[in-house]
Amino acid sequence: MTSPLLKRPGAVEGAGIDAGVAAHYGDPSGEQRRLLGGQALADLSHFGVVTVSGEDRLSWLNSLSSQLLLGLEPGVAVQTLLLSVQGRIEHDLRLVDDGQTSWLIVEPGQAPSIAGWLDRMRFMLRVSVTDVSADYAVVASCAPVPEFSGLTCWRDPWPGVVTGGYAYSAAEHPGVERPWYEYLVPRPELESATASMKLAGMMAVEALRIAAWRPRAGVDTDEKTIPHELDLMRTAVHLDKGCYKGQETIARVHNLGHPPRRLVFLHLDGSMHTLPAPGSEVRLGEKAVGRITSDALHFEAGPIALAVIKRNVDPAAGLSVVDGDEAYAAAQEMIVATDAGQVLGRQTGFLRGGPRR
Repeated sequence: MTSPLLKRPGAVEGAGIDAGVAAHYGDPSGEQRRLLGGQALADLSHFGVVTVSGEDRLSWLNSLSSQLLLGLEPGVAVQTLLLSVQGRIEHDLRLVDDGQTSWLIVEPGQAPSIAGWLDRMRFMLRVSVTDVSADYAVVASCAPVPEFSGLTCWRDPWPGVVTGGYAYSAAEHPGVERPWYEYLVPRPELESATASMKLAGMMAVEALRIAAWRPRAGVDTDEKTIPHELDLMRTAVHLDKGCYKGQETIARVHNLGHPPRRLVFLHLDGSMHTLPAPGSEVRLGEKAVGRITSDALHFEAGPIALAVIKRNVDPAAGLSVVDGDEAYAAAQEMIVATDAGQVLGRQTGFLRGGPRR
């Protein structure tokens, strides 16, 4: 559905997965600064919202997904994944429970299929699943919004290492500079609730997300992606919880193996004055070693990108990104370590998650 906030002066609609909301409002760089500084809101009203109510909701969702949800306190935000039997990411769920209902924020266009699948999995349990995307809109900020204090809010746990999680990247993480809050606003009130607030478009949202090394389902994933490759073990997977679909692969790769690919942050050559298209090949010399998944022009760092490349590519090697006849020089910044995984028997290494906050 098309956002009413596209009527704001200067609004230019986004494309692809982000159609229906503004790509920008005429000042992409300024919108990034204001959003990061907590002085603007982002319209994410094209995202889906699904509710799960009933006495068995948390134990049921716990049995289906990758995160431990038993005993989840009201207002505590978590990320959890629906995986295939092979441990591949099928859906990413942003979940917060209010004591009576679990609210799930999902990627654009995914709510009907997720709600339908969950409904088919209910069996005789005391749960009810509803797609409420037509009733609630998502807006986001990098700081708490006092005017929205009474609304349901999901605060991104990234880049923390949650209870049962494990970090595949360094302790110092740029994601700490981008706190992220997503509020659920009744859709009929979207215009009035945001009338006095400055807005930032999806170009700003994506630039800050990429700079924070935050992978996005459906953008930085494909049909083969497993959580280890994107450093999602830190926020979206509980390594000590009970059985769920895909758990065998999660445990095997983490304890005994290595993910076949790894997420990497790229600084792109800024002299090209353009950005390569997502999906463009990443090459080491003449050899293709991966693909760009998302890129943006950051207001401070310039052209940046996330890419998924083969695990054993030398982190110090200079790479190039090839889009048609254009080749962009690319400098790596390692996110997922080349020796990630195979932790069984390690005495030192990556960060293990502490108690849930």
